[in-house]
Amino acid sequence: MSYQHIEVRPVAGAIGAEIFGADLREDLADDVVSEIRQALLDNLVIFFREQDISDDDLARFGRRFGDLAALPPHRQVPGKFPELLIVEKKPEDTMNFGWEWHSDTSHLEIPSLGSILVAKVVPPVGGDTFFANQYMAYDALSDGMKKMLEGLRAVHSNGRIFRTLAEGGTPPRGTEGVSADWAEMWATHPVVRTHPETGRKALYVNEMHTERLEDMTVEESQPLLQFLYEHSCRPELTCRFQWRVGSIAFWDNRCAQHLALNDYQGHHRLMHRVQVKGTPPR
Repeated sequence: MSYQHIEVRPVAGAIGAEIFGADLREDLADDVVSEIRQALLDNLVIFFREQDISDDDLARFGRRFGDLAALPPHRQVPGKFPELLIVEKKPEDTMNFGWEWHSDTSHLEIPSLGSILVAKVVPPVGGDTFFANQYMAYDALSDGMKKMLEGLRAVHSNGRIFRTLAEGGTPPRGTEGVSADWAEMWATHPVVRTHPETGRKALYVNEMHTERLEDMTVEESQPLLQFLYEHSCRPELTCRFQWRVGSIAFWDNRCAQHLALNDYQGHHRLMHRVQVKGTPPR
């Protein structure tokens, strides 16, 4: 696509681009927003630099792409709007937010379309985020595997998250059944979803949320799921983003996964995020 109002610079061969020429403190013109949306569809995750924006600016920008998803009451910040998520790791904390490959809120019946994250405080080094292209993950599968996955559905839950938070560490492989017992919310989605705007097929399972395949036990599901987890985040499918204060990432949860590196122990990292409401995966 030829862009008239913004400059789009890809950051890797598989996924990701930096956007220049848009000041997100402003109420952007419709044609600018249209080009930003197209850049997101083309690149799956887009990045902005040196954006000194307020939380209200962040919310206004997010609403140009759809309604925002409200947080559950226990995650809301008093005095702030209910859609604002504070992502913070303090120097004394050992765990970080988003520690495994995942697509945000896939344990909900209607997962988010996309997430918009702005950096407020960053460590001197570390704290980068990886993103992985799930169109390419699907395309790279053999024809036989694609045929086997056709029509398969998977159960997603928040059990692994709750167990990890309670135990203070990532559950070891082989104990997925224990993690499932911690779940309080479930949703069932196709293993391969079709993007509602591009029409492209994307792999849609992730280690943080996917519990099992529908109509199978957790144990029966693991051989295939573990293969898909490893396949979906191969290095050639990814890009790596180094944060600076004022950096923004806007990623499409319908066709991308991400992982936040936890390599900055003893330092502070503070991010603010909103999510745009999506549609049921098909």
